[in-house]
Amino acid sequence: MYRYDEFDAAFVAERTQQFRTQVKRRLAGELTEAEFKPLRLMNGVYLQLHAYMLRIAIPYGTLRPDQMRMLAHIAERWDRGYGHFTTRQNIQFNWPKLKDVPDILDALASVEMHAIQTSGNCIRNTTSDPYAGVAPEEIEDPRITAELIRQWSSLHPEFTFLGRKFKIAVTGSEHDRAAIKIHDIGIQIVRGPDGAPGYRVLVGGGLGRSPFIAKELRGFLPKADLLPYLEAALRVYNLHGRRDNKYKARIKILVHELGIEEYARQVEAEFARMDRAAVAAPAEEVARIAAYFALPELPARDTEADAAETRRMAAMEPEFAAWLEQNTAPHRVPGYRAVTVSLKPIGGAPGDATAEQMRVMADVAEHHSAGELRITHEQNVVLPHVAEGALFKVWRALRAEGLDTANKGLVTDIIACPGLDYCALATARSIPVAQDIANRFAEPRRQREIGPLSIKISGCINACGHHHVGHIGILGIDKAGVESYQITLGGDATETASLGDRTGPGFGYDEVPGVIERVVDTYIALREPGETFLAAYRRLGMAPFKEALYADH
Repeated sequence: MYRYDEFDAAFVAERTQQFRTQVKRRLAGELTEAEFKPLRLMNGVYLQLHAYMLRIAIPYGTLRPDQMRMLAHIAERWDRGYGHFTTRQNIQFNWPKLKDVPDILDALASVEMHAIQTSGNCIRNTTSDPYAGVAPEEIEDPRITAELIRQWSSLHPEFTFLGRKFKIAVTGSEHDRAAIKIHDIGIQIVRGPDGAPGYRVLVGGGLGRSPFIAKELRGFLPKADLLPYLEAALRVYNLHGRRDNKYKARIKILVHELGIEEYARQVEAEFARMDRAAVAAPAEEVARIAAYFALPELPARDTEADAAETRRMAAMEPEFAAWLEQNTAPHRVPGYRAVTVSLKPIGGAPGDATAEQMRVMADVAEHHSAGELRITHEQNVVLPHVAEGALFKVWRALRAEGLDTANKGLVTDIIACPGLDYCALATARSIPVAQDIANRFAEPRRQREIGPLSIKISGCINACGHHHVGHIGILGIDKAGVESYQITLGGDATETASLGDRTGPGFGYDEVPGVIERVVDTYIALREPGETFLAAYRRLGMAPFKEALYADH
């Protein structure tokens, strides 16, 4: 995994000391909240509904055990004993006192962490596939590219104050687990005509009040050209992007209004006249970064013996068998699996983890996952390198702290934003809705019978819960002082990305679990053998679901 170099350490230390002075001035009344806002946003500090919130960067979602333990320490010492993992592979603390934030940033710096690029109109934390470096079908570890982008973007003078926030995601596999098509720029590592790895570049994706699926900007870009090409793409956006209206300031609006052909023409023209050599990363720097992401040395295993023992334990423990099937994935090294730790216990707040749970995950990663953890954009945690022979022991350790829910990708693995419980922008509750739905579908056998089904919930039109790309999406809005929930069907965040279709008028807060149950029951009644919810919806269309929801209205 990547380690800070001398520049990183000095940069973070200087930024933290600078912010300490700014906080003192704010607390002394020397800065107004309006003056302080752009300063705190550069350091990941938001003013939420009830308190300040600190969002901490976890670049491309990768954590070491000591870093996870530091997050646990921060949760206990300066917050309320838990943290909330986000759809940007970051973590948020919702209750820090402003006076304590510089001390928190110092504590983070001691384990090579920070809160830079987690807020404000900058290039945000670049996200990636949680199975990076592990997936058998992967062309190349996308975290190498993500780290290159982080270093290029962190202090870029042109792009520190953009018209709006800017989000980039990278995947190294054909199967998209990084949701690149809903990002301002999405990057897929592909092979060129000669078989050499390069990049497919997408642009103009995004959700919120004007959702768009990204369009292809370049089908193939040589690896050496990545940073100059990104610079050209952002320069065209920065030149034309709206600054008079924040609702029209994202690159998706520019691409939509110019058209992808004209936007691409301007990017290619800018790219052609640039001094590319001055921007491109030196080959030795790319090699230095790549070395940090080499696959750890995983001891050779007796794969047949491990598999036999795992089968034996699964036969004795049905709950372990269900977890094994649902929450583990293939690894490129024989005898190993990638394990998803669900942060979606039935009735829990999606994405939340207590300090003790963080410590348990850190301990398990240290002893059984080559010292690595990954945060996913689905608000779960991945242990990427678990030997098959250790799976039962890992399950037992997770089970002791309530981290054994076997629901990855099922109806209760719900993505939800903080909603009206925390967020000053929210117009409706998200977390209680997710909890009620999970309770409605709590029975494990029923979840498995339903099969893969993604539910995503947002508490306002900003779509932090990605509801537009949920197989079932739920958007809570305020309607004449009453919470109303709009339902969409058929969304998808993968390589076959699509925006969901709205079913019709919204429903009251208390109606939502029953509404979702009617949608699911309709699917089960009409599906063909082996057909997933998304496949069934794409075959059937909206009509039977709409009839089931509104026949009595």
